[in-house]
Amino acid sequence: MKNNIISKILKYTQKWIQHKKQSVPLNSFSGKIKKTNYFFEKTLKKNRPSFILECKKSSPLHGIIREKFNISEIISTYHKYADVISVITEKKFFHGSFQYLLQVREQTDKPLLCKDFFIDPYQIYYARYHQADAILLMLSILDNETYIQLSKIAISMNLGILTEVHNLNELKRALFLKATVIGINNRNLNDFSVNLETTKKLAPLIPQNKIVICESGINNYKDVRLLSKLVDGFLVGTHLMHSTNLEFSVRKLIYGDNKICGLTIYENAQLAEQVGCVYGGLIFIPSSERCITTQEGVKITKNTLLKYVGVFCNQTHQDILKQVYKLNLHAVQLHGTETNKFINTLKKLLPKNVRIWKAVSVNKNTSIYKNEDIDRYILDHKTGGTGKNFDWKLIKKFNVSNMMLAGGLNMKNIFLASTLGFLGLDLNSGLEKSPGIKDPDKIKLVFTMLRLCSKNKNLPKKKINS
Repeated sequence: MKNNIISKILKYTQKWIQHKKQSVPLNSFSGKIKKTNYFFEKTLKKNRPSFILECKKSSPLHGIIREKFNISEIISTYHKYADVISVITEKKFFHGSFQYLLQVREQTDKPLLCKDFFIDPYQIYYARYHQADAILLMLSILDNETYIQLSKIAISMNLGILTEVHNLNELKRALFLKATVIGINNRNLNDFSVNLETTKKLAPLIPQNKIVICESGINNYKDVRLLSKLVDGFLVGTHLMHSTNLEFSVRKLIYGDNKICGLTIYENAQLAEQVGCVYGGLIFIPSSERCITTQEGVKITKNTLLKYVGVFCNQTHQDILKQVYKLNLHAVQLHGTETNKFINTLKKLLPKNVRIWKAVSVNKNTSIYKNEDIDRYILDHKTGGTGKNFDWKLIKKFNVSNMMLAGGLNMKNIFLASTLGFLGLDLNSGLEKSPGIKDPDKIKLVFTMLRLCSKNKNLPKKKINS
């Protein structure tokens, strides 16, 4: 399968190059080419992990990935979160275009990576003419001599180079060729399967002075956190292009599927949205210090893009439904002793798109009852907002990959909490300066901590056997 598809792509690429050399000869635009001032490698060093977010309409494996491929809409989101933006320009098999590069450059000052099957010097000049700041060189399709030739041309225009490897042999070649940015592609070109073990095996073999990018198969924050110990950044395309809500998919990938609960003022909700939060929690439990009225809820939710979750405790269906309809809630979070019967009835009464979340107080005797009407569980310490956390050693008995963690999350334990494998974190009192009033500086710092995770420089590097 690999040889068939790759050979077809390369055959078409050769024909494309021949046609372009005749229709748009190099001497017709070479005088207009200027060196780039958007430095790919320098940018990747600013944040760890760095994120290369990709514009990708189609692929030979998946067919059309994004039906409504609107470059302007995609970049309006990517510009806020990406360190580098990748643009696929291969036309026949990936439905790419060099015009996309020009469109993207009009909207952003981020470095642009041109993803194509580079085999000829003409392509590099053509890519730079269309505002590319970096190119992809795949060792799976290039011999050493051609790689050296192409890399020299790229460097002459200040273009960055992402040198892509799929296996140990290609990695050895990349190191021999003194590649500075190495992309480990987790896709097996023999059968096109994806396995993150490729990164886990190859990354420890790469010297610390190289920039290592993980490619293919990254689709959640848990994997980002895990692999950030080994690599410096991630290139993500297919997962995001499949998304029906690109904004929230990017936030979930980079920061996690997080909620700031106990919001009582609009300014806190607005900031939560700006820093990359997904959910805003509104508490309607009368005994809570953070309880709000419907009118206050309207003011908080107005003109913000957060998905809002109403928090209730042993309240009536009528009380819950009132807030759901008035505030267009995304989910209902139950914190009491609601029975299965109560939850099943509530599910029937709720609009079909409204989820039910259930908070569970965790101790050594806790077991989670299964109810198909519960869409998500939140592991917490007794009642919410206490500022206390349960013994996290107890999570070993749960599959937490589709759960959220709550209870006592603060500046001292947020980073550790983000590594435990939960879908996201439910943040509340640890971000406050007084009950219900979040501290803007704490909100900003927490999401900076969730975003950044340096590669573990203390991990021993393995030697490559010749």
